[in-house]
Amino acid sequence: MASNLLKIHPSDNVIVALRDLPAGDIAEWNGEQFNLAYGVSAKHKFVTEDIETGGAVIMYGVLVGRATQPIKKGEPITTFNLKHDAHDYSTAKRQPYTYTQPDVSKWEGRTFNGYHRADGRVGTYNYWLVVPLVFCENRNVMIMKDAFERELGYAQTDIYRDHVRDFLNLYKAGDINAIRSLQSSGEQQAIVDRKPDRPFQNVDGVKFLTHEGGCGGTRFDANTLCSLFASYAVHPNVAGITVLSLGCQNSELKTLEDEIRKRDANFNKPFFAFEHQKGTEYSLMSGAIKETFIGLTEINKFEREPAPLSKLSVGLKCGGSDGFSGISANPVLGHLSDIVVGLGGQTLLAEFPELNGVEQELLNRCVTEEKAAKFEKLMRDYAGKAEAVGSAFAFNPSPGNIKDGLITDAIKSAGAAKKGGNAYVSDVLNYTERATESGLHLVCTPGNDVEATTGQSAAGANVILFTTGLGTPTGNPICPVAKVATNSVLAKRMPDVIDFDCGPVVDGTQSIEQNAEHLLEYVIKVASGELTKAQQLGQDDFIPWKRGVSL
Repeated sequence: MASNLLKIHPSDNVIVALRDLPAGDIAEWNGEQFNLAYGVSAKHKFVTEDIETGGAVIMYGVLVGRATQPIKKGEPITTFNLKHDAHDYSTAKRQPYTYTQPDVSKWEGRTFNGYHRADGRVGTYNYWLVVPLVFCENRNVMIMKDAFERELGYAQTDIYRDHVRDFLNLYKAGDINAIRSLQSSGEQQAIVDRKPDRPFQNVDGVKFLTHEGGCGGTRFDANTLCSLFASYAVHPNVAGITVLSLGCQNSELKTLEDEIRKRDANFNKPFFAFEHQKGTEYSLMSGAIKETFIGLTEINKFEREPAPLSKLSVGLKCGGSDGFSGISANPVLGHLSDIVVGLGGQTLLAEFPELNGVEQELLNRCVTEEKAAKFEKLMRDYAGKAEAVGSAFAFNPSPGNIKDGLITDAIKSAGAAKKGGNAYVSDVLNYTERATESGLHLVCTPGNDVEATTGQSAAGANVILFTTGLGTPTGNPICPVAKVATNSVLAKRMPDVIDFDCGPVVDGTQSIEQNAEHLLEYVIKVASGELTKAQQLGQDDFIPWKRGVSL
């Protein structure tokens, strides 16, 4: 990919600029020349033929839009001359699909060091979880968070509090001008690893979740919240859980307990529940703190032990995407996914709005007609609900996406789907459903970064790979989220956020396959306890997907 140009699929009628191409330049691809009347920015595309109004624009081998006005050969596609369009899909249109698994022999016998659970799954981290069943208990959860993190050595280095203290001292000294004249170095203070000071060496953290639900909305949303927490409770990275309940909310404790048993009939992790309306706040908090502390002494007995790579469950996610996402980082994840699947592991492809236009290919790849039908129904139901409130999947690209070359949702989706590689689709999961099969899964979530990673963790991901071309700090409380840059410029600009660079694919120094193998080596390190940048920064993002309406 060392050229300044790239044509992704033989049937495409657009070419991607890998570098800025000035107006008046003559671009050449496979012996054909294109006179560029307008400049084409890196990551954007120009057409290879004259396209009339209504004519199809093809990229990644699929329909990604139609011209709203004539586009001359060599002209770039923009929001002014192209609108979203995609081929319709149907389970009835399924075609035979064949797939050749990559050679995974070099990875057979490789292991990571994880926490083996009673249900046979393996955690990459050993966390205790504290959750409120309703937003009324958020304050109490945060009080517990402050107490446990500070006293047990899990609190993050508070460099910004130091900033405020320095400014306060200058203000007290009457030196306002000194504050104004201070220049930021742009360098981040090193993260302090406080693990040596922690009394519970084998407990990777106590994670405290808050949310705005549990009551006041639909019963559907309340029950979904309980299902979400149940999926987190049985997650292999969670060793025990404390639940705070007010007592009168829609998201009832019994519902949570029932949902846990649905997912694991033999659930035997420490589980402590406390109801606020049974007494004073002090009795609630002192009891919750005491039992949680005792629980920590128990889960501290777990130790990391070798596990085969078949115990990996890798979430495949993208956010802050750019025009290189579908060219470098997403295909790299796709090849890694095929390797993990070939080893008997799980991969989880989420973000249904970002599969718009590639549905038929995914339907073809489903291992059974039943799973294909489930995928079609979930997609159509989701799209219908979006349209009912005056939106549509076509509105998915953000201003940042569009600025960096993702003009239509179909262009964005066709590139996003590359994260799923080429393997057969083993299963299709609705939101909060747990993955139980090996292989590639389609997981129904929004495209929203945090709602999607929240849902992937519920499905059972024990590592999430998150590609980004623009940069995003997204993390998750119980599952490590590694940020994978589509380009080296981003990796150098945001080194405190980015974990891995796929830029060598763009500059031609590594193939997709080579880069994917380097990434898998990094995944093994993360699964064995090496902290991602999001973990170092304490980026514990959690947003339940609210699917109903507020009452």
